Amino acid sequence: MHINALDLNLLRIFDAVHRHRKVSRAAESLGLSQPAVSHSLTRLRLLLKDPLFVRAGAGMRPTPRADQLAQAVASALQTLERALLEADAFDPASAQRSFRLHMNDMGEGVFLPGLMHDVRRAAPGVRVESFQLDTGQIEEALETGQLDFALGFLPGVEGTARQPLLDDRYVVLMRAGHPQADAAARVEGLRELDYILVRQHTQTAGLLRRLGLQDKVRLSIPHFMVIPRLVADTDLAVIVPRQTALEFAQRGTFCFVEPDFDEAGFSVALHWSRRRGGDPALQWMRALIVERFGQLEAPPRRGGRQAAPRDAEAAKLNRG
Repeated sequence: MHINALDLNLLRIFDAVHRHRKVSRAAESLGLSQPAVSHSLTRLRLLLKDPLFVRAGAGMRPTPRADQLAQAVASALQTLERALLEADAFDPASAQRSFRLHMNDMGEGVFLPGLMHDVRRAAPGVRVESFQLDTGQIEEALETGQLDFALGFLPGVEGTARQPLLDDRYVVLMRAGHPQADAAARVEGLRELDYILVRQHTQTAGLLRRLGLQDKVRLSIPHFMVIPRLVADTDLAVIVPRQTALEFAQRGTFCFVEPDFDEAGFSVALHWSRRRGGDPALQWMRALIVERFGQLEAPPRRGGRQAAPRDAEAAKLNRG
């Protein structure tokens, strides 16, 4: 078969079906109807004289001929897409577009204000949209363009380009002047506190369990939104990342302690699709995010014990 007889759009559809193994998902990723994808597959089968895909349970299994073609087709499409993207320079000052980010609610509280300050200064026409997806959905969302970036501690997200941003660790946040603050700076003193469990944050729930503190949970809530009021007005404590605790401590109403418990450290990373990484707009936003994270305060070496600020002036001193 000569390439002049081939509609190159059929190769895009072939690539999507091969990656997703389902006609319906391929159609969704391409913005086409399912019948249109099925019709295009039929045309390609006739041209190549091969079934290409056969039904296998709820999905599609590629034939040997399809597997043989898939790598070459994917490489060719990526080369073409990269060439087209590189031809389009990105001018932040005049850009009118949206960037879609995944981060959890604590990340939004700590990171989004600074990022939006940077965006508004450099690119007033740019809009940022924040989403909270299940970990299992993130890779596909990045690949299809539903997301541009995912930020956070995402140990289950592995098939992406990735850049470490920040080493952080968990600390114990409570109200300023809490009567057990000094005792809680030691691991053995943690049982003197009662805790709030934020169910959405499975890492902190797991840490409470490993510390044997699950019986000290007095309140379980689905998300982080009401934590400031609850901690400020009660003697309840909550385990949060140190960067989050620093933001609260600035207000003077809160303090935090850093017991030397195991498995408290974690790394925040930026994830994106390798296939879409050449987009100049995404490269610009990636650089902005990396620069913004570079301005955050790194935690002390593991093993340090630091009682948090008890008033607003001490909070400022703590931040340097």
